[in-house]
Amino acid sequence: MENNIFELQYAMDTFYFLVCGALVMWMAAGFSMLEAGLVRSKNTTEILTKNVALFAVSCIMYMVMGYAIMYGGSYFLNGIEGGETLVADALKDMAGREDGFGGGAVYSSASDFFFQVVFVATAMSIVSGAVAERMKLWAFLLFAVVMTGFIYPMEGNWTWGGGSVFGLYSLADYGFSDFAGSGIVHMAGAAAALAGVLLLGARKGKYGPNGEVRAIPGANLPLATLGTFILWMGWFGFNGGSVLKLGDIANANSVAMVFLNTNAAAAGGLVAALILARALFGKADLTMALNGALAGLVAITAEPSTPTALEATLIGAVGGLIVVFSITLLDKMKIDDPVGAISVHGVVGFWGLMAVPLTNSGTTFIGQLIGAGTIFAWVFVASFIVWMVIKMIMGIRISEEEEYEGADLAECGMEAYPEFTKG
Repeated sequence: MENNIFELQYAMDTFYFLVCGALVMWMAAGFSMLEAGLVRSKNTTEILTKNVALFAVSCIMYMVMGYAIMYGGSYFLNGIEGGETLVADALKDMAGREDGFGGGAVYSSASDFFFQVVFVATAMSIVSGAVAERMKLWAFLLFAVVMTGFIYPMEGNWTWGGGSVFGLYSLADYGFSDFAGSGIVHMAGAAAALAGVLLLGARKGKYGPNGEVRAIPGANLPLATLGTFILWMGWFGFNGGSVLKLGDIANANSVAMVFLNTNAAAAGGLVAALILARALFGKADLTMALNGALAGLVAITAEPSTPTALEATLIGAVGGLIVVFSITLLDKMKIDDPVGAISVHGVVGFWGLMAVPLTNSGTTFIGQLIGAGTIFAWVFVASFIVWMVIKMIMGIRISEEEEYEGADLAECGMEAYPEFTKG
């Protein structure tokens, strides 16, 4: 009977992992729709191509080497399927645990890979929006190979993988905690994006000769709104799956609280951003509201299990306020980010990490700061070098003429809305 219960727990935790992974995979659709809505119509096909291609590249590179670098094991996932002794080994492992059914999560290694690989794709998706409308498609995909196969897995090994940072120190010794990846996933993606944007430069016409900021509206705000709701939904898998277990009362309740707090933070972020935008600009800015919701989600991702519902709402609300100020400031610094990805995922990702000690007594601000600094420094410097090499080899920016015509025709040879033409 005990073995049957263990098998049921194994099956339940594996199934939960897979479902949450599928929800996170659905976030790829959210990023695609959000970015397609916030770029101009002449760049829609190209941004969609980037998003669908980066997901495939991420899956392949993480399978080839990324997962092995991050968590150990064999390249090409050799042996991950288990063997003839799979059942016996699992039952032996579970039966030998002192904490019994209430112990750590038990699930298929293949389900762990599936859940982790969609996180990799999420980090890479952040980059695509920030460099939109002026980056070469194949330069971007070449960077995606290095980012998902090496750069991200390295910092993932130092954090979730428990490895030491080049043998110098261990983040675990400082009590660094990032529950679902405010820093490990989101700030890392933003750091890579920032390195690319600095080398790439702003879109033509974004900034005037006297430093004035010219708004370049997105082509399809309904699509951007749909993308935000898809991301909001997918985030339940992002944070909820990071509990890693469902098969006992304590963890089932933890999952429920994570879902509740994730939703509360998103709501707090949206409302705060909407109110601040109204106060600053005199209008209810939809794009700021959408980014506010995403900022709330990013902020709570570092620790969604320990806050109360009110605390989660306030953490998200602070994220919503930060993102409005950050987007405005980056524009004044002439750092052109068409979708606000660096602000949403980078600046607010840092806030999420620093908010952890407010509700989790097992962490410290110093430990969180060291972890954030390590992640940002590694990803930014490594990405900058890779971007620079790609720039020297093949260039990273399309020509001024191609930018004027749109990346759709220049990079993909087709338009997203071919009927929207004169004649």
